[in-house]
Amino acid sequence: MHKAVIIGTGPSGLTAAIYLARANLNPLVIEGPEPGGQLTTTTEVENFPGFPEGILGPELMANMRKQAERFGATFVTGWVNAVDLSKRPFTLQVEGKGEIKAETVILSTGASAKYLSIPGEKENVGRGVSTCATCDGFFFRNKKIIVVGGGDSAMEEANFLTRFASEVVLVNRRTELRASKIMQDRARANGKISWSLNRTPLEVLAGDRGVTGLKVRNNESGLEEVIEAEGVFIAIGHTPNTKFLGGQLETDETGYLLVKPGTTETNIPGVFACGDVQDNRYRQAISAAGTGCMAAIDCEKFLEAVEQAELVG
Repeated sequence: MHKAVIIGTGPSGLTAAIYLARANLNPLVIEGPEPGGQLTTTTEVENFPGFPEGILGPELMANMRKQAERFGATFVTGWVNAVDLSKRPFTLQVEGKGEIKAETVILSTGASAKYLSIPGEKENVGRGVSTCATCDGFFFRNKKIIVVGGGDSAMEEANFLTRFASEVVLVNRRTELRASKIMQDRARANGKISWSLNRTPLEVLAGDRGVTGLKVRNNESGLEEVIEAEGVFIAIGHTPNTKFLGGQLETDETGYLLVKPGTTETNIPGVFACGDVQDNRYRQAISAAGTGCMAAIDCEKFLEAVEQAELVG
């Protein structure tokens, strides 16, 4: 039996682990086979406070993990295949570890960026391929870059990236865009954005120094073309990692967990959510860490209330 179990690492889960461990609650952290969240695929992190020279994403996550372990958090590695949140204590089925019981659960499983699944894409993440304009835009000053996507997030990222890039080419496989009219109008009014519509991405091209361009198919002519660029930003959305929950918690229409405003409380008492799994707006390491702190405090207060109720009873 564990007083608190945290599912997932990354900035939110590890911050929650630090706070709960310092409160002598000895949290158990369950991390997947690729621990650390999306920051482990990022090279330089320059917007996390306290690191004026920047820090490597994997190094930041390793430091946060060590900090949590120092105060008494323990870690196990394995996929959580199923959970039973119908009654407390909650039951977790962890691959290779069997059944784990928990009085409270903090969910920090994050959201995975959707990729195009084309050659040259995944292997060049951090070498010119990115899924986060606010994280990586700074590294593309005065460079020509490509944004792939046709929704609001693609328009928003393209507009944001014009602060840094010399030119932004927006690539979409259809002629029509899914983005709202106001977002389309804003992008079309931006003189730094050019359009390459009705083109299907085929391959991210790269050399020794990183990305050199994107090979696309012109859907009208059927011919292949190469759009030269030093960066390719994939902006086709994110998928919150909630499938294993089996629909036991309330979500919005896109699958993000819903929490009571101003808290990390889900619709099930004793279950809390933090980080990108409940945040489809900011998706930043620092905001994720902040909600991790909130989840730990909410969890601690919940356990205190339960303990008091048991004493009175």
